[in-house]
Amino acid sequence: MSRAPVGVIGTGYVGLVTAAGFAELGSEVWCVDVDEAKIAALRAGQIPIHEPGLEEVVAEQRDRLHFSTDLGPALEHARLLLVAVGTPPTYSGDADLSAVLAVVDSLPASDRHALVMKSTVPVGTGTTVRRLLADQGKGELAYVSCPEFLREGSALRDFRHPDRVVIGDDGGWAGDAVAELYAPLGAPAIRTDVSSAEMVKLASNAFLATKISFINEIANVCEETGADVVEVARGMGLDGRIGSSFLHAGLGFGGSCFPKDVSALKQLAGNSGYHFQLLGAVIEVNELQKRRVVAKLEKHLGHLVGRRIALLGVAFKPDTDDMREASSLVLSARLLAEGARVHAYDPVAEERARELMPGVEFSQTALDALAGADAAVLVTEWPELVGLDWSRAAEAMGGSLVVDGRNALDPGAVRAAGLTYEGIGRP
Repeated sequence: MSRAPVGVIGTGYVGLVTAAGFAELGSEVWCVDVDEAKIAALRAGQIPIHEPGLEEVVAEQRDRLHFSTDLGPALEHARLLLVAVGTPPTYSGDADLSAVLAVVDSLPASDRHALVMKSTVPVGTGTTVRRLLADQGKGELAYVSCPEFLREGSALRDFRHPDRVVIGDDGGWAGDAVAELYAPLGAPAIRTDVSSAEMVKLASNAFLATKISFINEIANVCEETGADVVEVARGMGLDGRIGSSFLHAGLGFGGSCFPKDVSALKQLAGNSGYHFQLLGAVIEVNELQKRRVVAKLEKHLGHLVGRRIALLGVAFKPDTDDMREASSLVLSARLLAEGARVHAYDPVAEERARELMPGVEFSQTALDALAGADAAVLVTEWPELVGLDWSRAAEAMGGSLVVDGRNALDPGAVRAAGLTYEGIGRP
């Protein structure tokens, strides 16, 4: 059965994965981006981001994927135009909608096209966009809110097996067309109004971020009371009302979604005259959590002036090269400010990290980063770092302290190598 063609505007993490996913389902996909260098690279088969499996899918579906800086071909071939452009936070904490508004301005008047918003936007954006379209004489363009729930590092799997598909519209052909587009994935479809669909995305990420900050607070109390947060989380997670997901204590959350979406929701509430106190605490806990590692290092090493500290992993999570809001950025800056010498290793994110971490020395292997180190901090739980040979690490290090910033290591294996293990919320 032939599948409806799709236009995708924006070829970042969300856009490119979405395009590859629909091509895999059988649609011709017309991808548009203003970045000429990125489009040229994609045409040559070069993937600008690290996402497991994405390069292979793009190569397999190259006949169905079309890349251009011109919106014309997408308009000619596809009725549904999926918008997946960036909405980074501004200095005020609001979402920067300039890229979204640029798309709106670029669209011609049409009664056969629909703008389908995949980008994460504040509640009320749909209302604003439809007003702008009407003001520009393009009011017959349909509008659908269809927020994405893709996680970096598992984005393709999340596309293929979504928990739900949220579709917000005011009725008409476009919402039905989006539902039909996603139907082969077999996920529950939540049909609702545009504002509620926009809120589902922000509220979901804010709740998950709250779980992370909560378990980090419990971890900090565990350190004062002798309890083990890993055991506490295990006991909590078996309660069906709570669940085990996102109950992993560590250095806090980062990436392109949680920090931005939590701040955006808090700002949205503030702009509406409501003080969202809980999210203020979530943000504060997350910021302080990154700095607690410095206190752990000082507890064991005393002053950090001249001390060599090895950071194992710098990306905000495994299986991605994304450095946005990564814990390593704050941690390395604080260590350098304390006079430490910081060496780092990451299997994928080094190129992006170098631009953001001036003063940090990067190594080619984990053991090179550990050479002569007074202490090591596991920042990103890459499998190769979790499975490190700690006997060899102990031989390479000058000191003996290992701070497990993700509670991902085997404390027994670290201690058996003659090293001192310090976790997050663990006795």
